Order: sequence, then structure tokens, then C-alpha cells
Amino acid sequence: MASERAKHLAKKFVAYPEEQPPVISSRDWVRNLTRDPKGFATNYLFRLFPILGWITRYNVGWLTGDIIAGLTVGMVLVPQSMSYATIATLPPQYGLYSAFVGTMTYCLFATSKDISIGPVAVMSLQVSQIIKYINNKYPKEWSGPEIAVDLAFVCGFTALGIGLLRLGWVVELIPLPAVAGFITGSAINIAVSQVPGLMGITGFDTRAATYHVIINTLKHLGRTHKDAAFGLVGLLSLYAIRMTCDYLSRRYPRRARIFFFVSAFRNAFVIVVLTFASWLYTRHRRSKNGSYPIKILQTVPRGLKHVGTPTIDHRLITALAPKLPAAMIILLLEHIAIAKSFGRINGYKIDPNQELIAIGVTNTVGTVFGAYPATGSFSRSALKSKSGVRTPLAGVLTGSIVIVALYGLTPAFYWIPTAGLSAVIIHAVADLVTKPPILYKFWSVSPFEFFIWTAAVLVTIFSTIENGIYVSISTSVALLIFRLAHPRGHFLGRVRVHSRSSTANARDVFVPLSHNHVINPQIRVDPPEPGILIYRFEETFLYPSCSVLNSEIVDYVKANTRRGRDVRLIPLSERPWNEAGPRRGVASEWEENQARPVLRAIVLDFATVAQVDVTSVQALVDTRKEIERWADCPVEFHFASILSPWIRRSLIAGGFGYDRNSQLESPRPHDVATIVPYGASGTGPSPTDIEGGEAKGVPLPDPSYGTIRRGEASAVQVDTPYFHLDLAEAVAAAEAGLLKLSPQSSASPSVAKGEEVHVGQSTLS
Repeated sequence: MASERAKHLAKKFVAYPEEQPPVISSRDWVRNLTRDPKGFATNYLFRLFPILGWITRYNVGWLTGDIIAGLTVGMVLVPQSMSYATIATLPPQYGLYSAFVGTMTYCLFATSKDISIGPVAVMSLQVSQIIKYINNKYPKEWSGPEIAVDLAFVCGFTALGIGLLRLGWVVELIPLPAVAGFITGSAINIAVSQVPGLMGITGFDTRAATYHVIINTLKHLGRTHKDAAFGLVGLLSLYAIRMTCDYLSRRYPRRARIFFFVSAFRNAFVIVVLTFASWLYTRHRRSKNGSYPIKILQTVPRGLKHVGTPTIDHRLITALAPKLPAAMIILLLEHIAIAKSFGRINGYKIDPNQELIAIGVTNTVGTVFGAYPATGSFSRSALKSKSGVRTPLAGVLTGSIVIVALYGLTPAFYWIPTAGLSAVIIHAVADLVTKPPILYKFWSVSPFEFFIWTAAVLVTIFSTIENGIYVSISTSVALLIFRLAHPRGHFLGRVRVHSRSSTANARDVFVPLSHNHVINPQIRVDPPEPGILIYRFEETFLYPSCSVLNSEIVDYVKANTRRGRDVRLIPLSERPWNEAGPRRGVASEWEENQARPVLRAIVLDFATVAQVDVTSVQALVDTRKEIERWADCPVEFHFASILSPWIRRSLIAGGFGYDRNSQLESPRPHDVATIVPYGASGTGPSPTDIEGGEAKGVPLPDPSYGTIRRGEASAVQVDTPYFHLDLAEAVAAAEAGLLKLSPQSSASPSVAKGEEVHVGQSTLS
């Protein structure tokens, strides 16, 4: 008894309504989350290792494809990884360490068969910028490899945490044009910074802003060295091989796969030839101080020399903190964007959270081997996909190729000309630049996002990649907020459409009253019955947008419906300060007002509304108050296509959906639907089975859906007569209420049954 009294007092304290339609509760939400905790935990652990889902079905056919793809990518990865290490201002062996760990580890956690993890150009550029920043701020405190390894540890651990907490949706907040913008700017930056190395030009900082490097390169062209003979020949050879193979593939399509693999090995082939030429030219030309006529790679330590527990310096991590956001954004965005792209191309779905876990584990484990940050590579992933890879296990073979190179080919690496590596880098990053057809699509789809891409590229070129990232993200967020705060919506009219062959299936379609460049402007759109307005929300209804929609609806009501109270009869002293009323001596304003219809009902189409919140519901309440004050009479609010129980609950809490004054007994027409057992198909069981509960899986009748007759019931709950299944039903209910209020009027649908909409001699079908 005491508990019941306490419950009653609590309800009274929070103004809990005594009579309210049944709604979904927080208990239902909690029950849904905790329905099967054991199954949830098992599924969570199983998803951590996707390899368990397919390794038992591994077969010889898959093995063949994986061997071909693994060998192909491995031949490309070895020269690329050493080249990218030079971009990061690290010794070349650190690129091989990152390549080995990335390809070996990723297969255990991968949800994409195509991704090749390892050193990439953009991340390498960011690592070089971070090393430069730390060395300038803390001179001779830490070496470049120490900085890179600690950076990999922090980035990996952070990515792992984001993935384990299932927060991968954060990556979706950054749109494609923003990602393409800073990647394009970074690719241009990298290519420009490699031109001096390609030409053998020295004497200035190639890590400066891109435009500075371009100016200095042009100024120092007279210092071009013999390295240009190796760099330019290598670059021209790479493009010549690719273009020749592409032409031959089109000319001889039956041999296209052969030409593809010839083209795929062009990096390795060019590096081998340049290395042999370098050895022939430089082996007898070493000066007394140990230098050579051209710049070569020289000693690359054999094997994994830096295996061991990484030294994590807390002071260094603190110093890295300002640069971590940009590094994390590059690490995660580039990988997820590439994985999604190849998933769409090859018909499978990736798990962003699991991919973040894979990135996190790869970089965290990589610190044990002395690796610097690694992520997905677009060029190698494309090569892997085209090579016919079947499973992520191909990465193991790719990693084995890197190990063989580390232990067996390091003496040959001594003679690799650095100009040749610059050629490989320029050739690789050129494919990262956004192509003109894609830019035109950006402009066609969203001009605002095209300008985001442009801003990201320009800032990256004239400043740094870090600033380019922040500009692209900040402008994207600003555009998102602007769109949320300025939603679109339309007042609707009715058009009756039917097929050209028959009018039997004619139906009403509700379209915007104003011309919107989508509907044929020659078609007549009939407004709803006088006294009824129909409004469609085209976006979700949350606090950033509710005030704009409130103003739009209220302003339209005041401009197109009659003001209920005669302002002329109100003394000036009692009029609101912001409502002047009709001007003296001007009778036409009041006559014009009297000619407008009295507003009786507003129909709101919620088909595109996914969520509401406290502010938006309060805005609806305020809208109703303003409109009823203007009309000086009650106005019905009908809602169509509410499919979320939480939106229904929120609207009921705001006083919508039912008429409190009539104790939930406001009769309105509702659609009915046949009751079908769970999991059944067809027309359903007989009425006896339903009412008697004999059919398996049939829920007990819910009285809130009305009385069941002949196996049919209301499609929505009858205790909320102002919530409707679709827009047509909502409009019909509003028209029924209008007839009830004005029985003397001969209100009929503005478009009669069977009426056609003609445009010249054609009929809308």
C-alpha cells in the first residue's frame, strides 16, 4: 500500500498524465539490449577474429589465387616500402619492417580480402613532418626511428581502443571530398618534393611548403646532377611500360591478363635494371671520402635488427600530442575509405570497427619490430584485387617476400640509386590525385563539397598536410551543421495519376505546391481542401532545424489562412506590441483576410523523420499554440508515417496524437490490415484460429488496435486517432474532420475519382 501511494505521489510530482495511450518504455529498450547477453558476448569475441569464419573452408582454388596475388604485391611492396621510408626521412629498412608486420598481421583480423597494409605515401609524409617538428622543438633529444616507433604505438593503441569500443562510426563524419582533397594535396606535395631527388638537385629544404619547393627547384635547375640520368629514365620507363601494356590489353583482350602482370612487375623490373646500371657505373668510382658519382642507398642492415620491447618514452608521447589528431585521421580515414571502395567493387561488406582493430593491432605489434605507422595502400590494394586475390591469407605470402628481401637481397640494395626510388614514388603517388571526371561529379552532385575539396588541396599545397586535414574537416562539419540548421520542407498538393493503358488503378500522389524542378511544371497540382494544409519534412526533425521549420509553417499559415479574431475590435492598448493590426482607413486588408479559409487541420508527413528530441517536440507545441492563437479555434494536427515507437512516444508526451478533451474517443477513419501469424505468408489463418489463439506464433489481440473482425484490425493503434499509417489516410482523416465541422459545405476531393491529369495530349502515368 505504501509503495502504491509513493508511486502515486511520484507521478503527481512529475505531472504524469492519468490517461495516455500506451507507449514504448525505457524498460523495453533495456530488455532488448539484454535479451541474449551470452550470445552477444560470443558474437563479439567471434567477430574479433573473422579468419575463423572462412579458414575452415580454405581450398586449393583459393590458394592458387592467393599465391599469385601475394607474389605480385610482394614484388611491388619491397621497392615501394624502401621508397616510402625515404619520404618519412627514415632509413630504408624501416619501410621493410612496416611492410612485413602489416601484411603478416592483417590477415588475422581482416574483413577485406583486397587491402594491403604497409607504408603509404601520405602517412610517410606526415611522419616526416612530425619528426621535423620534434627535432626542431627538442633538438637531438630523440632519433627519427624512435619518434616514428612511438608514434606507431600511440596511433595503434588508439585505433585499437576505438575499434574495441565500436566507435568506428566516427569515421563516417568526414565526407569523401574532404578525404580526396587532402590526399590529392598530399600526393602533389610528395611528387614535388621528390623532383629534386629525381634530378640530383640539392641545397634547399625539400620538406618545405609545396610552392617553396617548386620555386627552389626551378631556381636550381642548373645544379642538375648525373642522378637525373637514372631518375628520368626510370620514371619514363615506368609510364612507358604501363601505357604499352594498357594499349596491348585493349588490342589483344585474350592476352590481357598476361599484359596485366607484365605491367604489375614494372616497379621491380625498373629498380633491378637501374640497380644493375648503378653498380656498373659506380663500383669503381668511389672517392676517398666514400662518396659516389650518384647518390645510392648504400648499406641496408640484414634481417630484423630492431626486434625487441619498444622503448615508450612518456616525454616523447607528450611532445607528440599536438600532432596525433592529424596522424590518426590519415591512418584511419585512408584505410576505411580504401576498404569500403574495394568492398563495393567486389561485392562484400567490411566492418569498420574490425578494420580499426586490425589497424590498431598491426601498428601496436609493429613497434616490437621497429616499424613506423602503416595503413592501407590504394595502389597495392588495387593491384592485389586485380591479381585475383581470394582471401586475406595472401598477405602472409607477401610478408614472406619481404622477409626474403630482408635476409637475402640487402647486399643488392646497396647499389639502388635514390633517383630510381624517387621515380617509383612519383609514379605511385600520381594515381592518388583526383581525376577530372571525379571532380566534375563532385561539382554535379554538390558544388559546396567541390569547394571543400579545392580548399583542402590549396591549403595542403600552400601550407602543410596537417592544416589541409583540419581545413577539410572543419569546412565539412560547418557544411553539415548548416544543412542541419537549414532543412528543407514543402507544403503539398494532390495529383491523381494512373497508367496510360487503364484508369482502374488511379491513385493520389502528394507533391510540392511550388515548382521544384523535379515534377513536370505543366501538371496542375491541386491544393488540399480549404482549411487543410499538408506539410512534408524532407529531413530529420532535431533541435538545430526545428526553429526554421516552426517559422516556415507559422508564416505560411498567417499568409494563407484567415485570422480568427477581428483585430479591429481590440483596443490599441490591449494589442500586442508586435501586432499592429490593419491600418486605419484601409478596409481591404480585413476583406482580404475574410476571403481566406479558416484553418482546421494540418497534416505533417513524418516519412523522412528518423528522430525527434525535446527541443523539436517543444517547437511543435509552440507551433500549435501560435497557429491556434492565429486561427482563434482548435486546429487538428495529423501525423503520417510514424514508424518509430520512440517518435510516437515523444509526440504523445507533447500532447499530440489524441484528443484529451474527448477521453481518447475521437473517431477518425483508419486503414485496416489482415492479421498474419509471425513467419507466415499469404492471407493468414482463419478468424477462428486468430481469436482462439490456435495458430502458432500468433500474438494475443491487443485492444489498442481496436476490435478484431474477420481476421482484420487497424494498422495503427486506434487510441491515437491523429497518427496514421500513410499520408493518404492522414489527409482522408483531416477531410472527414472538416466535413464534421462543416456539414453544410459540399466539400469534395479537389480531384474527382477517375479524373486524369493532362499535359497537352499526354497523360501522366
